[in-house]
Amino acid sequence: MTEPTGHVHGTDVQVSHDLLGAIGGVPRPSGDVVVEATDVNKWFGKLHVLQDVSLQVKRQEVVVILGPSGSGKTTFIRCVNHLEKIQQGRIFVNGRLIGYREVNGKLVEDKEANIAVQRQEIGMVFQRFNLFPHKTALENIIEAPTQVRGMGKAEALEMGQALLARVGLANKAAAYPSQLSGGQQQRVAIARALAMKPALMLFDEPTSALDPEMIGEVLEVMKELAREGMTMIVVTHEMGFAREVGDRVVMMDEGRIVEEATPETFFSHPTHERTKSFLAKIL
Repeated sequence: MTEPTGHVHGTDVQVSHDLLGAIGGVPRPSGDVVVEATDVNKWFGKLHVLQDVSLQVKRQEVVVILGPSGSGKTTFIRCVNHLEKIQQGRIFVNGRLIGYREVNGKLVEDKEANIAVQRQEIGMVFQRFNLFPHKTALENIIEAPTQVRGMGKAEALEMGQALLARVGLANKAAAYPSQLSGGQQQRVAIARALAMKPALMLFDEPTSALDPEMIGEVLEVMKELAREGMTMIVVTHEMGFAREVGDRVVMMDEGRIVEEATPETFFSHPTHERTKSFLAKIL
């Protein structure tokens, strides 16, 4: 792997191999398949929001999920992190069943303590940044490593500073969220997720709440993660990102996966009518 470098809005980001190892830059999943979702079904009351969804994501793969509002994209990735419960099917991350134990062929929800341990392997970046408003950028980043992983304060501070540099915000360690732009807050949120050294990163429309001029700085950080080999599932409306960075593009509609292909095939030769009509409206 070449030494990753990036350029984010005038700030050079350069991370050495040693530092990447220290802050978890390259994921260490336990096998080639990081996510294995099989026949996942989810209801909100009578509304069947996920219908027999199956998806496999391999190590260092970037899978981009597209689809109209209400198609189930966000619900699916929230299920991968067990922020939403499924009623049928199975989701494995790094070979482990997420959120449940299997007893006599039936799913039984796992203990919260076990689920919390599983979530440590999964970083998630939301539409809204969800930063602690009373904590600085650096304090937001080190909160989980110190409180959940028991990392020492000095080590956490060093890692936090390195992560801020990595997302182009080395000079914003002492800034509070209210002092940061939306794009800067989202980059802090990405650094916070990376602080737990996840094997998988989930992005739920991470640029949808940003002003147009701030979108590029967040996408650049995500592209850098992809180049470094981070396994990612990205729900987005950014077609350029899907074309350039995705290894596979998945189209969801009405709770189902209707098409799945490489970016080149997906955008140039879609086969499903729903994909064709979706792309015709947004391209």
